[in-house]
Amino acid sequence: MSEKDAAADGEDAADIDGAVEDDAPTDVEADEDLVARVEESDPETIAREIASLRSARHDAEDAAAEYEERVEELEEKLKRKQAEFQNFKKRMERKQEEQKARATEELVERLLDVRNNLVRALEQDEDADIRGGVRTTLDQFDRVLDAENVVAIEPEPGEEVDPQRHEVLMRVDSDQPEGTVDELHRPGYEMAEKVLQAAQVTVSDGADE
Repeated sequence: MSEKDAAADGEDAADIDGAVEDDAPTDVEADEDLVARVEESDPETIAREIASLRSARHDAEDAAAEYEERVEELEEKLKRKQAEFQNFKKRMERKQEEQKARATEELVERLLDVRNNLVRALEQDEDADIRGGVRTTLDQFDRVLDAENVVAIEPEPGEEVDPQRHEVLMRVDSDQPEGTVDELHRPGYEMAEKVLQAAQVTVSDGADE
């Protein structure tokens, strides 16, 4: 392409851009067009449109006010519910503490009865046979433990050792299978599947088999 042709193309492009810019309405022209439409419109029509716009604005303002009022109402309800929940939580905690205290009080009362029986047994004459009284008192104590769902752990000889429930004192020569309980030295106790005291046992090493 020659320099002359390129220049001509440039002029054509400039003419096109100028034409586009000339066709685009300016702000002044838009305002003039709006004024012209208003002047051509019926005053009653304009008045109705203005009234409609004002009504729409008032409706929007009323809706916004109702929305804000609803939000405030819900926030107040939420605060009340949170306060009620906190009060309920505190009441339940106090109730649980009271129930725990009463349960402990009832247990102590039953244990005091056992202690009183032991004291009476010791107050007997030195030559008196107190084994019967002690047996009766022990039975009473066992009933107290049973009422509290305390279960004795008393493994039999030959039973598998449970590290969670049995305390191994020593390994001994025994005719029991190796690694099993040979003899119970002191029973253990558990409550609600929790070991309060492990049973003390000796364990067979199987040397006498």
